[in-house]
Amino acid sequence: MSVKQALVNTKSGKLEGKFHEGVYSFKGVPYASPPVGNLRWLPPRPVNPWDGIRPANQYGAIAPQAIMPSTGFAPDFSGQPQNEDCLFLNVWTPGLDDARRPVMLWIHGGAFIIGSGSEAFLDSGYLARRGNIVLVSINYRLGAFGFLNLKELTAGKIPSTGNEGILDQVAALDWVHANIAGFGGDPDNITIFGFSAGGMSVGTLLALPAARAKFRKAINRSGAANIVSTLESAVSVSKQFLSILGLRGNDVDALRSLTTAQILDTQAALSARLRESEYRATPFQPVVDGTVLPDFPMNLIKQGSARDVPILAGNTIDEMKAMSAMDPAVRNLDEPGLLARLNKMLPPHLVPGMVAAYRQALRSRSSPATPADILGSINTDQMFRIPTVRLVETQRDHGVPAYNYLFAYKSPAMGGALGAMHGLDNPLLFGQLDEQFTGNNPIVRTLAEKLQDSSVAFAYTGSPSCKTIGNWPVYGNDRCTMIFDLQTRIENAPFEAERRAWDDYQLVSNPPR
Repeated sequence: MSVKQALVNTKSGKLEGKFHEGVYSFKGVPYASPPVGNLRWLPPRPVNPWDGIRPANQYGAIAPQAIMPSTGFAPDFSGQPQNEDCLFLNVWTPGLDDARRPVMLWIHGGAFIIGSGSEAFLDSGYLARRGNIVLVSINYRLGAFGFLNLKELTAGKIPSTGNEGILDQVAALDWVHANIAGFGGDPDNITIFGFSAGGMSVGTLLALPAARAKFRKAINRSGAANIVSTLESAVSVSKQFLSILGLRGNDVDALRSLTTAQILDTQAALSARLRESEYRATPFQPVVDGTVLPDFPMNLIKQGSARDVPILAGNTIDEMKAMSAMDPAVRNLDEPGLLARLNKMLPPHLVPGMVAAYRQALRSRSSPATPADILGSINTDQMFRIPTVRLVETQRDHGVPAYNYLFAYKSPAMGGALGAMHGLDNPLLFGQLDEQFTGNNPIVRTLAEKLQDSSVAFAYTGSPSCKTIGNWPVYGNDRCTMIFDLQTRIENAPFEAERRAWDDYQLVSNPPR
């Protein structure tokens, strides 16, 4: 075979990709049957085989979603076609050979309502080339298409549990197991990694019975194992969804005949309602249905569902800063408004001590401590950092390697106002730097290489220690944490005062805010 011939034979048929700058890429590869028609809201079915050679040089359609206004600091999907036929994956590999490279399967973020596996920072395949790994990215069903429980309201006539989007991810893992050897990858060394809702998906997969033993390692980036719905909450969301449509649970034919646009419009109306009443970013997330997901993920992980899976998990230090900056109600928050919001988010008896602890901690670092700053820090820790720390601690206590990091490098955009915001680390991880958002100079490029090499090292060995970053100790009882900044370093128990403020808080599940 010619060195540059990008031809692979999969279990479903032959694929032809392309070779460019040292990387073979295969895009728009179907990993399951189109979930359309009577398959809407059902678990994924095996992919339909094809005859001849299927071109794989263009991304497939992305999952139906409302396109968010472009900010210049987040992936822009406005130019990508959407379709309910969206279960595609993409593969980048340095070689179509028998090298059995580690496989890294990327799960995109987007609050379970937006996003795709064709994010621009993935396109070059840079991480595959630099790390000599096989990189896979996936689409999965989003919003009401992937996370709407209809089983209860339709008496099982539409048996969706609200976990179909997560089961799509399992189907992608199955496809990788069956086919990745042909792309130079090792089906027995798969690392799942994801960001935000993708990191939360990783947390769910650590607990999901259907995913057990289908991956060896896990990397949670800005998302842990805490964002799921109870069955009661999921049914309530479904009732509201149907009420907006003027339908009832026995209107099965009407539900199945809804257009994609009708579902998206209803989803938008429901999201607006719950954002106003509950500060929820989305009504759609995995569901503790008792079968597909038998219990809260953290409960299952504590019971040992992933006791043999090394974990690398962390956050940016300003996860919620940009979100807060865009909300005038938060920017202008006063003390009574802060307390009112927190009393809805937390057990009220914890609120006074929490506010005092965060105010003192912020002031001790000479950081602003306005009500908006305090709310942003508490929001970040409730949704992101504390769940991540508890996930790492749980795996540590099971005796498997567990590593923690904080990404502290601040974006130069807007005079530094965005801080180390949610998602800033993604373009560094995938080697796509720019002057405005990430900065692009030798110091930032060195930081990016440390992110890349430590993640790849973890995929190879289960330890992120590597030449560029040096020794990275396990989290351990000293709470060793890697701080990714212009001066990368290890710190023991960073932000400890804030962490201890949550000691009396029982974290099971929190809706995203």
